[in-house]
Amino acid sequence: MKKYLSFLLGLILILSLTGCSSLTENATTGVSTEQQVTNKIITKETPQQKKNTTSVNTDIKAVNDTLKVSYINVGQADSILIQQGSSSMLIDAGNNSDSETVKNYISNQGITKLDFVVGTHPHEDHIGGLDYIINSLQIGKVYMPKRTATTKTFTDVVNAIKNKGLKITVPVPRQSFKLGEATCTILAPNGSGYEDVNNESIVIKVTFGSNSFLFTGDAEDVSEKEMLSKGYNLKADVLKVGHHGSYSSTTQEFLNKVNPKYAVISVGKNNSYDHPHKENIDRLKTKNIPVYRTDECGTIIVTSNGKNISFNVKPGSYSYSGTGSTTSKSNTSSNNVVNKLPIKTNTTCNENNKTVYYTPSGKSFHYDKNCSTLKRSKTILNGTQETAIGLGHADPCNICAGGN
Repeated sequence: MKKYLSFLLGLILILSLTGCSSLTENATTGVSTEQQVTNKIITKETPQQKKNTTSVNTDIKAVNDTLKVSYINVGQADSILIQQGSSSMLIDAGNNSDSETVKNYISNQGITKLDFVVGTHPHEDHIGGLDYIINSLQIGKVYMPKRTATTKTFTDVVNAIKNKGLKITVPVPRQSFKLGEATCTILAPNGSGYEDVNNESIVIKVTFGSNSFLFTGDAEDVSEKEMLSKGYNLKADVLKVGHHGSYSSTTQEFLNKVNPKYAVISVGKNNSYDHPHKENIDRLKTKNIPVYRTDECGTIIVTSNGKNISFNVKPGSYSYSGTGSTTSKSNTSSNNVVNKLPIKTNTTCNENNKTVYYTPSGKSFHYDKNCSTLKRSKTILNGTQETAIGLGHADPCNICAGGN
């Protein structure tokens, strides 16, 4: 009987131990499986989060140094240089005739390499100088839309890219990349094969700290509606007004969504397209948005420390050259412009056209040719203030500036 009871107790003990071992193994396996599933979810969703414009724009971080945006005066064309720390990006390079102007401006900033070059769309007034820039400087990445052209200008750009051993990167909406501490997010184009090539324009939002800039190329109402329908975060402090201030861009709904504090128009004096148009200017004026114009202010330099934004010139005027009601969207000039008004000159911007004096190696420009600091210089050059700034003479002389 004792042997039987001992055997029975031993059997029960063995079974209970086996059960505990089994439960422990099952519990461990369950935790391991859950962790694997979680890791898979993170791996799959992380890339999507990087592409999500909203998540990028709401993640405001403290930044160091400054962001500098130069809207280079290239007349009836576009060229914008963006600098942050040691990184730089060029958006468009004006007409073919603007090649040296753009190249000299970049070089005078001490830049020998552009991390990013963007040709917003294959129109000559945007990519005309790109081949010269690509051939002259070190280039990192080139963005261009998936739209070709049969023009010599487009062919020259493509050949310059090939000869440098580079490739064209086609923009993908919602994708972001870093420019120093700034975040650049692509918002357009959201399609291809548009009737008007302007709607192929690459649109980029640059965020630096709590400040943001929107660069729209020549994007028109079609592209703007697509960005709105996608629910992109379009809010920006500074808006580069689309298509040189044409009536076909910066629609009311788009402008309301961007809700900028400042607007910049790259436009040429007395241009044949009668830009900027009344419709566009009126929308900006109604919202009391200060307008900075290259036709009145010359090269416009905007500086951000991540919190505050400053300009090198005062705002331009709300004057316009014509209305868009009789002007073709294809940008052909019209002989039937109504209510045409002369462009009013803004005296606050005329400082850029004032004659100043400087030396080849000096860092400042002078208002007075007889300034005491110039007497020891053998070579004294002169030109407009805008020219002097473009050549690297960024600051007025402390001695003779007091009289200005």
